[in-house]
Amino acid sequence: MKIKQAEKRHFSDPSLACALLKLTPGKLLKDLETLGFLFESLCEHDLRVYIQSLGGELCHYQDYNNNEIDAIVELPSGEWGAFEIQLGANQIDKAAENLIKVKDKIVKNSDSVGPKFLAVLYGLSNCTYQREDGVYVIPITALKN
Repeated sequence: MKIKQAEKRHFSDPSLACALLKLTPGKLLKDLETLGFLFESLCEHDLRVYIQSLGGELCHYQDYNNNEIDAIVELPSGEWGAFEIQLGANQIDKAAENLIKVKDKIVKNSDSVGPKFLAVLYGLSNCTYQREDGVYVIPITALKN
């Protein structure tokens, strides 16, 4: 399995895009695709801040079969975890299925040790839980020290 080597770029602060495009809450609610991109950027910004404080790094996974994981966090020890980022709770099941599918392909086709955890990071709720398949479901509001 070949892995793509392109960087994924995000704003250092997604509010800059909102200011430049003069986006209001009303405009964003009418354009959920843009809101989703900005939400993903916000989540990746926060994940990067937290993982770097632990000496780790944040990266993105995509292979040539278009299997993708939004965010991979890796600690200096080599332990890693994977996040799918979704704005709405109605997308959690699909995101969890994708995490499991891609994780299985990574572990099957390489000597890689599997992730310590799989998680769907989402908005619009305050409920954190672990699904029966082992995937954690975490609202963005739960990311704090």
